[in-house]
Amino acid sequence: MTEGDADEPASPGSFTVDAFHRGRFHIVQPKGEGHRSGVDAMLLASLVDAAGPVSVADLGSGAGAAGLAVAARLPDARVLLVEKFSAMADYARRSVALAENAFLAGRVEVLEADVALTGKARLDAGLQDEIHDHVIMNPPFNHGRDRRTPDALKAEAHAMTDGLFESWVRTAGAIMKPGGQLSLIARPESIAEIIKACGKRFGGLEITVVHPRIGADAIRILVTAIKGSRARLALRSPLFVHGENGHAFSSVVDDLNNGRAAYGRVKRPKA
Repeated sequence: MTEGDADEPASPGSFTVDAFHRGRFHIVQPKGEGHRSGVDAMLLASLVDAAGPVSVADLGSGAGAAGLAVAARLPDARVLLVEKFSAMADYARRSVALAENAFLAGRVEVLEADVALTGKARLDAGLQDEIHDHVIMNPPFNHGRDRRTPDALKAEAHAMTDGLFESWVRTAGAIMKPGGQLSLIARPESIAEIIKACGKRFGGLEITVVHPRIGADAIRILVTAIKGSRARLALRSPLFVHGENGHAFSSVVDDLNNGRAAYGRVKRPKA
């Protein structure tokens, strides 16, 4: 990781360049403002399990960590990073332009657009119908009752509004090919909203509950679903981020976090 003097207070525009997948690719991230990516983004990226050419849209991409993780792991993946906020979209562009990311830069595009747009406005913004094989998302997760951060950019980027999952999943369904896969990471309390938003658009939901360690309450859920599928919902075995002792990642999560493995869907009979 490259950054300024860690003892100095953060100033507007200060940033770090952070390595992911053990140095395979790097991300330019805001140091004193906005959202900073970590394990959540890597777990989200691991949900894309594909061979050969594949088109992936990362909705609400921030600086691009999840989408770039997909491009780094899958050499034939083309990725569209979709980000509403200009400041974060600029970090995404700077991430793509890093010399360390030259091996994937030609396969990644940044689109500054609001995921919640509909109809002609969505099309005009560049979110075209039925062109992606995978759509991934890490939607904002803070409810109004949550403690507010003094960081205005982070507060806005993390603010969950009414109907958020409905609007994001609707856009995912519109820009995805029939049979394409939706993948998302969210807080456990959003599970009902996610299932409702998928509705008749997506079926075959697979939900994995993520716990910090054995015996601890869940902190995240991983959800995948298939556009147009009529298969039933399935609850998968839980993931434990850490072992019973210490802060080291479990072997499974370490592989997912560092791009050595994908967390693919379970092979089930087609419905």
